[in-house]
Amino acid sequence: MFEEAESDPIVEKATAKKAEEKLRTALLQAQYAFLEKADRALLVVVSGIDGAGKGATINQINEWMDPRHIQTLAFGAPSPAEASRPPMWRYWNALPAKGRTGIVFGSWYAELAREAYRKKPNLVRIETLADEIAAFEAMLSREGVQIVKLWYHLSREAQAARTAHLLSDKDTAWQVAPADRKVAKHFDRLRNAGMAMIDRTQLSYAPWIVIPSADEKLRTLRTAETILAALRHPGPKPRQQPRWTRAAELKMLEQRAAHAGAALATEPGVESVEKEDYTAELTRWQARLARAVRKRKFAERSLVLVFEGQDAAGKGGAIRRITLALDARQYDIAQIAAPSTEELARPYLWRFWRRVPALGRIAIFDRSWYGRVLVERVEGFAPEQAWRRAYREINEFEAELNAAGAIVVKFWLAVSADVQLQRFKEREQSPFKHFKITDEDWRNRKQWDAYAKATRDMLARTDTREAPWHVIQADDKRQARLDVLREVVLALEHDKPGDHERTL
Repeated sequence: MFEEAESDPIVEKATAKKAEEKLRTALLQAQYAFLEKADRALLVVVSGIDGAGKGATINQINEWMDPRHIQTLAFGAPSPAEASRPPMWRYWNALPAKGRTGIVFGSWYAELAREAYRKKPNLVRIETLADEIAAFEAMLSREGVQIVKLWYHLSREAQAARTAHLLSDKDTAWQVAPADRKVAKHFDRLRNAGMAMIDRTQLSYAPWIVIPSADEKLRTLRTAETILAALRHPGPKPRQQPRWTRAAELKMLEQRAAHAGAALATEPGVESVEKEDYTAELTRWQARLARAVRKRKFAERSLVLVFEGQDAAGKGGAIRRITLALDARQYDIAQIAAPSTEELARPYLWRFWRRVPALGRIAIFDRSWYGRVLVERVEGFAPEQAWRRAYREINEFEAELNAAGAIVVKFWLAVSADVQLQRFKEREQSPFKHFKITDEDWRNRKQWDAYAKATRDMLARTDTREAPWHVIQADDKRQARLDVLREVVLALEHDKPGDHERTL
């Protein structure tokens, strides 16, 4: 793996000069073509032996290219805002738009590198971290982010000589970090850690390229050649996950979909809650909610509430009854509509990752990432392969939220077709509600059966212990609001969303 790099190859000065002239022109042309086409983003992950010249090389590449279209993404120790969210939050936030290039220092490999470097590394932990990275990079690759990973390497002797040379001149000594001085002493462990990391994360869609780094000219040329090739050629995509192939798994999903369909069916003849009883119960549940989010232990958790359902099912009303019990400084409401141009230029989960709440805070989603498997599926905005794999991607996303301390509670507000029609007509006639009814609402109603099937599949495939679905019968708005409040309160009081009685 490192044989060539540790032989410390060099390139003749005249050869390097001639190659540089061609590369600089080619890089600029490829960069502008990449920017104009804007069909993908490029992430260049920079890693390798400390003191191998990574920073100096990237500075040179920035000079050769147009730096206005390159984002340098440097990650060190997490800030307080980053530490209070899932580990991948800061990397998702920094993703460049299609047509742009990101150079990543201190990437999502940091934890894996630390584990691999230990005297007695935990092999299970290494495999787990590698699997998580592979899933993350596969998700990005399928969503139009091309990843190239550069490992800068050289021999122990060459690294020591380069460090000594930089330290000998006060004008270059600043380039030597404390870690650079320790490389020679721990070279074998660093080398082995690098091999373990690369071996487990060498992916066709996110390859590692080893850059020989003893010779500055060769190091820069190899880096430029790799970036040029990536700008010109998209590279392979990850293999799609196989469709449900096991009979037992298929049967289980069919049973869960049938169960979801039964839960969605609005029961006829449900009595309306009397107004006096409703007011008393509403006050009681709101008081419990207010106490739950003000307890000291909630500072170590966050709350993510997801509201989905048919048009006119009462999502807005249910949300307002929740927020009346909260401090307005403690929560954010995201009303999700069609993605903007900025959002379309990035993976579809990007806009939701940006809204992940910090510990002690609450995020309420009026519509959510489930648009990928609902409206985008039904209306044909997402190809079948994209929405089929989204079930797994969404489950992984929600599992990450839960692992970082979020209590994730999801609601499907189910309304019958007759009641929906009645509410549509009321909205058209009301001066206070007519803005709520649009041509899109009527068009969606015509596809009731298609949305019902998509909903059953969604509930069957994404109802998890970490992020459960609660199907709320919403023909009776008062009862629905009480049911929603009850589930939120119980999730908070149990401190785990799946421990109390489930409604799906």
